[in-house]
Amino acid sequence: MIASQLPIENWYDMIGESTHADAILDRLVHGSIKLESKGESMRKKLNSLTDTDHLS
Repeated sequence: MIASQLPIENWYDMIGESTHADAILDRLVHGSIKLESKGESMRKKLNSLTDTDHLS
């Protein structure tokens, strides 16, 4: 399982060098099951502490 906050379509640009990007992405994405979540981060939704609370 691989989890990323970066959408798959942006992975190529992040890897950079095209030969390496092609090889890596072909192996990761080919035949894979992709699940994309939408919406706000659950950590943000569940975190009720304020910045002041974090400093205490």
